[in-house]
Amino acid sequence: MDELLARHRKELRDLQSSITQQKKQATKKTRKAVNSQCDNLEAQTKSRHAREIQELQNPSDNPTSSTEANDSVNDNVYIPPPSDSEPETELEAPTKPPPIAKLSLSDAPAPHEGKKPNRQKARLARRAAEAAAASEAAALEASSLPNLRERELAAMDTLLKTHNLTEYQIAPDGHCLYSAFSHSLRTAGLELEMLPRDYKEARAKCAEFMKANREDFEAFLEEDFDEHVRKVESTAEWGGQTEVLALGRAFGVKVNVLQAEGRGVESMNDEADQGEVWLGYYRHAFGLGEHYNSLVRKE
Repeated sequence: MDELLARHRKELRDLQSSITQQKKQATKKTRKAVNSQCDNLEAQTKSRHAREIQELQNPSDNPTSSTEANDSVNDNVYIPPPSDSEPETELEAPTKPPPIAKLSLSDAPAPHEGKKPNRQKARLARRAAEAAAASEAAALEASSLPNLRERELAAMDTLLKTHNLTEYQIAPDGHCLYSAFSHSLRTAGLELEMLPRDYKEARAKCAEFMKANREDFEAFLEEDFDEHVRKVESTAEWGGQTEVLALGRAFGVKVNVLQAEGRGVESMNDEADQGEVWLGYYRHAFGLGEHYNSLVRKE
């Protein structure tokens, strides 16, 4: 199961990078079609992942039908400061979805009489229709699979009440760990010499600390250390446990990660003497995979 979930997380990270890159390259004329294709890729990937998990957990049972709950509304919303230019992510696009029967040209908007048909518009219309059909089919298939998202949200809600925490939603844009850590650190009432103003400063501090303590982190990475640190510092690469530990040590704070699975709370850098911060970790509740939100103790 762990190997399957690890593969799913990597595929979702690759998918997010691909979607981000495609949306950046989209023009005004192609944006609608590109957005539809991105939605289709996301829906089909989520559907396949859920199906694989169900097959692994219950190889002889048929999945039961469930309806995905609507996104819960959280009044405490934190939006990271806008960036003049988002860092580029150089990752390969995920596997393309199965081909869908193409629609005929008659399904595209008919050109005005007397004018030459616009072939580009016709192609875009066909692609948009194909993407919409595939997205709908994936959504119908996903509705019959186990609702892992709903279970995780319910478990996290119980944990938040148990530990007397308020949750602040962070945008799921690849910078979520650094944005959540920055927000939690600034709202925890700690007296530190330097507090990161946004995810950029948190990324820079994390990369700087990892470079200065290479021997403490290199053995835990699956890729070249220098390349990994470059991604931490200058791309929208997702952050994980290694980066959580690096952030805690860089700022001298204990980091408590609240999660629905396992023990409920995982603490890192326990020996810190500058205070503590809280993060909320999600694996299923957000469409593109792993996600962190900022948590703050209630007064």
